[in-house]
Amino acid sequence: MELSGREMALNILNDIFNNGAFSNIAINSNLDEGLSNKEEGFVREIVYGVLENNIYLDYIISKASKIKLKKIHPIILIILKIGIYQIIFMDRIPISAAVNESVNLAKKHGHKGTIGFVNGMLRNISRNKDEFMKVEAKDKIDYISIKYSHPKWMVKRWIKEFGEEFTEKLCKENNKSPQLNIRVNTLKTSKKKLKEKLMDYGFTVKDTKYANDSLIVENPIRITETSEFKMGHFIIQDESSTLVGQIMDPKPGSTIIDCCSAPGGKATHLAQIMNNEGRILSQDIYEHKLKLIEENAKRLGINIIETSILDGTKRDDSLVNLADYLLLDAPCSGLGLIRRKPDIKINRKEEDIAELVELQYTILNNVKDYLKIGGILIYSTCTIEKDENINMINKFLEENKSFKLVNIEDKIHNSQNIDTLKHGYIQLFPHIHNTDGFYIVKIIKER
Repeated sequence: MELSGREMALNILNDIFNNGAFSNIAINSNLDEGLSNKEEGFVREIVYGVLENNIYLDYIISKASKIKLKKIHPIILIILKIGIYQIIFMDRIPISAAVNESVNLAKKHGHKGTIGFVNGMLRNISRNKDEFMKVEAKDKIDYISIKYSHPKWMVKRWIKEFGEEFTEKLCKENNKSPQLNIRVNTLKTSKKKLKEKLMDYGFTVKDTKYANDSLIVENPIRITETSEFKMGHFIIQDESSTLVGQIMDPKPGSTIIDCCSAPGGKATHLAQIMNNEGRILSQDIYEHKLKLIEENAKRLGINIIETSILDGTKRDDSLVNLADYLLLDAPCSGLGLIRRKPDIKINRKEEDIAELVELQYTILNNVKDYLKIGGILIYSTCTIEKDENINMINKFLEENKSFKLVNIEDKIHNSQNIDTLKHGYIQLFPHIHNTDGFYIVKIIKER
């Protein structure tokens, strides 16, 4: 039986909320084949909208319901969230459709009592929308947490690190949809040629601000079905991630070790910068992830990447003093990716950060010996957490006196609002730089 878009969204959200699935995997496994662009866009909008506004939707339900949240059946709770999201955020959807379709879902997935409950709740909220949308909070932490649906521990942590105004702007930006960035494969085409070709197809394409090899595509529907993608003329990669290769700037013929390489976006960019000359050892702990690197390299026409299973926490003596360049794109909390993966706000816990910091430091201290004297180390993360970034590197430099920061002012153009480049690192924020939240530092091994 064919499912409606709302029922697909319900199944996807159930997988995420109640089965711990990642949003991208849940979407891919629950979307019906043969959906039109419009239908698929509708499902994605509901899924991401509910995830982005989850705490706010809980707050509205708590205000409107006599039954406590914990007592509402998980499926009925998701049906309510889907309905309320449409009523509050999707002006083009008639309120009657939002209510009636939610009631139909309740008929199918609930019982007689839940049908009346869903109907009554949604009609009440739609009639008194402005009243229910008001956030009454006891303090600023509470307000930001509810209004922008970020867990309190996250808001509290960021206010302590960055201040209230900064945190509110960041949380607000995290709820916006990011634009798609692609990286041009200059081994096969030029930025100018690819831009013109994509515009001929009807895509709206613009240059990125900081990255030399990146483009922004504003309407990227089905872009991976173009012959240019299939021929390896570009790869989907955020501008911030592309800056890793740009800042490393490896010379052709060099040897690079990429310690946590999958899915290979950075490794293939490094190969591209090296004109496909040299050697890149791409390592990861999962075999299926190595296959992603190999597939990307093959499509992009790159043959200098050698994949192997290796645990970054275990020392491999055969790699000592081998690398001219070393990349550690460390496992991290991912708190810079919330715009793309709003389920991070639901699944990530504060205690994870301390465990990750320990893991990052263990890997960093282990792999540093793979560098030759005079070699370059790049450490990067897709988080904005100081403990995973600047605090981590300061500790490392304090304990490893032969390593020094390298000025990277000449590696980034349009850098007027980035004042850390001379100190050897860059910290990007979604609300300031319009990229993923990302940290990159460049270090030389002097002796």
